[in-house]
Amino acid sequence: MITIVDYGAGNLQSVEKAFQYIGAPVRLASSGTEIASAEALVLPGVGAFRDAMHSLEAGGMAQPLRDYIASGRPFLGICLGLQLLFEESEEFGHVKGLGAFKGRICRIPAENGLKVPHMGWNSLELKRTDGIFKGLQENPYVYFVHSYYLKAEERQLVSAQTEYGVKIDAAIQRGNAFATQFHPEKSGRVGLQMLRNFMAVVKEEA
Repeated sequence: MITIVDYGAGNLQSVEKAFQYIGAPVRLASSGTEIASAEALVLPGVGAFRDAMHSLEAGGMAQPLRDYIASGRPFLGICLGLQLLFEESEEFGHVKGLGAFKGRICRIPAENGLKVPHMGWNSLELKRTDGIFKGLQENPYVYFVHSYYLKAEERQLVSAQTEYGVKIDAAIQRGNAFATQFHPEKSGRVGLQMLRNFMAVVKEEA
């Protein structure tokens, strides 16, 4: 059973439908108790970092999320769901995140004629070929929508990078915890394969 955290994230339905498409049973969680009881957890997200953190804190879900990630159970963060895992974001000044991992979220510099937000397909430079990237071709293309990007302090966390004016830490992995700046649910066959790979991790842990 895949539990998707429901805190008002804009891409919740598309993530839910993608998992249902690959045959994964899904439920939504909007409380700390439901997060704590999850077998496999997905944290989606689009929009403002500050607003998302406020929703998680106000809903009593922030600390259960930290506890869940520390437990070693399967976890997948998507887009803002990756950014929220880190210590702080530059968005609206300095806003504290969940602090599950060390690093900060920075604004993509609007230089060299590049448009911000970064919207569209970019190739990944894979640092790992296990976990959600198992069986993928070299330099797969995935879909991004974001104005801020991760600078991970713990470099061994980074499982993929991409280039958009700056080097972007596009995915992380530690144990059974995975997170992506891009949207697997919008990345066609490649993205669906990543979700299937995540399901394979979930089944191994069951």
